[in-house]
Amino acid sequence: MVVSVLEEMRIRSLGVIEDAVVELSPGFTAVTGETGAGKTMVVTSLGLLMGGRADPALVRIGAKQALVEGRLRMDPEARAAVRAEEAGAELDGGELLISRTVSAEGRSRAHVGGRTVPVGLLGELADDLVAVHGQTDQQGLLRPARQREALDRYAGDAVSVPLVKYGHAYRRLREVAAELAELTTRARERAQEADLLRFGIEEVSAAEPLSGEDAELAAEAERLGHAEALASAATIAHGALAGNPEDPEGVDAGTLVAGAQRALDAVRAHDAALSALAGRIAEVGILLGDVAGELAGYADNLDADPLRLAAVEERRAVLSHLVRKYGGQGEYGADIDGVVAWAAAGAARLAELEGDDDRIAELTAERDVLRDELGALAQGLTDARGEAADRFAAAVTAELAELAMPHARVTVAIRQTEAPDPAAGVDVGGRAVVYGPAGADEVELLLAPHPGSPPRPIAKGASGGELSRVMLAVEVVFAGSDPVPTYLFDEVDAGVGGKAAVEVGRRLARLARTAQVIVVTHLPQVAAFADRQLLVEKTNDGSVTRSGVTVLEGEARVRELSRMLAGLEDSELGRAHAEELLAAAKAAR
Repeated sequence: MVVSVLEEMRIRSLGVIEDAVVELSPGFTAVTGETGAGKTMVVTSLGLLMGGRADPALVRIGAKQALVEGRLRMDPEARAAVRAEEAGAELDGGELLISRTVSAEGRSRAHVGGRTVPVGLLGELADDLVAVHGQTDQQGLLRPARQREALDRYAGDAVSVPLVKYGHAYRRLREVAAELAELTTRARERAQEADLLRFGIEEVSAAEPLSGEDAELAAEAERLGHAEALASAATIAHGALAGNPEDPEGVDAGTLVAGAQRALDAVRAHDAALSALAGRIAEVGILLGDVAGELAGYADNLDADPLRLAAVEERRAVLSHLVRKYGGQGEYGADIDGVVAWAAAGAARLAELEGDDDRIAELTAERDVLRDELGALAQGLTDARGEAADRFAAAVTAELAELAMPHARVTVAIRQTEAPDPAAGVDVGGRAVVYGPAGADEVELLLAPHPGSPPRPIAKGASGGELSRVMLAVEVVFAGSDPVPTYLFDEVDAGVGGKAAVEVGRRLARLARTAQVIVVTHLPQVAAFADRQLLVEKTNDGSVTRSGVTVLEGEARVRELSRMLAGLEDSELGRAHAEELLAAAKAAR
């Protein structure tokens, strides 16, 4: 099932196109027309929609800007749809609108789903939406990373199953290596931290501070420092309440309250209110007696001991020193309680730091085991890819033989980049190589177009026309493996004709069974295999307008194929040949 289909493109003021709408079908669409009619602008337009370079020379003379709009129908769960929504775009009923404007001054803007986005986002979406194969623009499978991904899908379970195991081991190895690197590179810092903690904990432990001890000592120092004044005040207060034995004539509060009590007791039976007051005075007398007794005990027990005061002040100095050094750090309070809490947390951290050597040993052992495991899994991936690569290369070479390249040979190079430092790599087949999320392999498609020519990367080993045919062969073999839902071929039939042209059309139709295929072509043998044929025509003034891109059906399609065959729309021989081509193509599909 095609998860994304480009349904329509609107092109305005781009090259020879003034204003035109290109309606596309889910299957195979062929774009035809006279040389110079503007067919290649379809390729250029799609390239702009997919984040291609904006050339101000593309803007139609006299226009301020060129505009390309595309309407795609997408599965909302497709990766490109999810990425677009992450960027703020909106899908309207499963449709995504993309637009690109290029000003005559060279400025470029992009919109996706009604939101202005960086042009780079179009390039990200293009990776999952379109593979363009043209004379000057090659994307998709020309990138080695995509070649490896496609080869893995082509290999099936032989690669996908061990690749999952490899991925788990790779991620764990990364985690272990990161933790190990952090522990080893910070060894000196950790040692310094441990020394400071050890010194501080020992200093606190030697003082043996108690929670709340600083507040208690502060209160005791205040009392001892004013012992004489406190004793004198307590003695005077006691005399005022209970009387002074050395002054029999003196009047004290206790005697006065007792006199008041006696006066009220004599008459309290006559009035309830006065009786209540008498009871309260009795309570005052009791309270005065209690306070007087405590004052007497306080004065007797108060010890103005200079030695004890000196000891208290010395202890306070020790605690103050600890508070200045270790209190008030982070969440710990600036008092002795904070110091005690800091020492407890420091002891836990010190145990952690002192255990790092054991942790380093554990991680080192685990890393070595993971490297061995990863090496074995990577070698398994290499072997499975090698087997799939042989089958794939043979299949593509066979396809090229049917596409007028009988002497071309395609091979797949599978290489590993050796690590400059053996400790930084993984052992694969006795060599230390760099490994990544998908293994240690770099996959590259190579082409030898002629006997005796050395294999070279396909982007460098073929001419423009040959490259399109090579990519067609690759895409046909990879059909169903590469997830890109739309393929655009420009001049895929360059340099071929006759039977080879028919084979090109047949293979494009085969590719269209699982994807959307758009082909700009000048060969009737190719166009005949299309599910839909579009004709691009200029007006008398040399521009392509809205009416200049039409869908050909029935008699109109026969006339266009006849023109492509014989150069004459109404040639009876050409028409007969066109009808025969359409019938043969229909039977072959």
